[in-house]
Amino acid sequence: MHTARESISIAETATVEPDYWMALAGNPPVAWRDLEVDLPGRGRTSVREVEGPTEDAPTLVLLHGLAATGRLNWFTSLGALAKYFRVIVVDHRGHGRGIRTHHFRLADCADDAVAIADHLDVESMIAVGYSMGGPIAKLCWSRHPDRVRGLVLCATANHFVRPEARGLATAVWPGIVVTARLAPKFFLNRITDGMTRGLPEGERRDRAIAEMAGSDPATLMQAARATIRFSSRDWATNIDIPTGVVITTKDQLVSPKRQLQLAESIPNAKIFKVPGDHLACVSSAGRFVPALVKACRYVDEQAGD
Repeated sequence: MHTARESISIAETATVEPDYWMALAGNPPVAWRDLEVDLPGRGRTSVREVEGPTEDAPTLVLLHGLAATGRLNWFTSLGALAKYFRVIVVDHRGHGRGIRTHHFRLADCADDAVAIADHLDVESMIAVGYSMGGPIAKLCWSRHPDRVRGLVLCATANHFVRPEARGLATAVWPGIVVTARLAPKFFLNRITDGMTRGLPEGERRDRAIAEMAGSDPATLMQAARATIRFSSRDWATNIDIPTGVVITTKDQLVSPKRQLQLAESIPNAKIFKVPGDHLACVSSAGRFVPALVKACRYVDEQAGD
């Protein structure tokens, strides 16, 4: 195990100036660095590390949603979280600057997150997952229970579709993945158009498209299939660490009812409600960010040392 400080010169990489997205969110200046990390046996990925208020501040690992990137999913939250936590933002496999792969598995993303924690000398973490990042956060706990001291689950569920729909995905999705490999530019354009719908023409939309330009559309299709097929209904009741569940009450993609069922399935999980849709992390940031901070601080306090 080695630390980022051993492998990368702070003087060359650290900055307290917000990048475009952090400035757009009105984040106060915080010390941050972008790292290109080689994970032995796994691949090369990108990590944004935001320094906490002290060297021994508790660590959050932020796990983004489907088709997003870590920076796009969490840019509104970084300044507020950095007041209390050291924050590590990852890109999942095939997303943005994440590891290149031909076979996407949510479990591999969970193992990647823990491998990144190893690389950065993080012994224990609070895993914070948004939408697809929720299953990844839960898998971090189930596969590495000695490393995860708490969970914060946002706009997510134990399962996203009915069992019959999961069967349909199993039958149809391989053909979609093959097509995406044959026409990657077409698929990526459709994905980015969907993700940026509602943004006016201009710098913000252009930068969002550029941020997603490194994504692999075939892997994104595999990720969608993996998310549709995921279910933790049979084992979420075994989660025995402090958990906060941030429910987006106007969500039309992951129904609030399913989000509430997730919270009720985890012993002693605490609910934090946000009156926003599935993109509340950006579209309702003024409400989402305070709720996220409260959830993370609650989990940290309950987890103790």
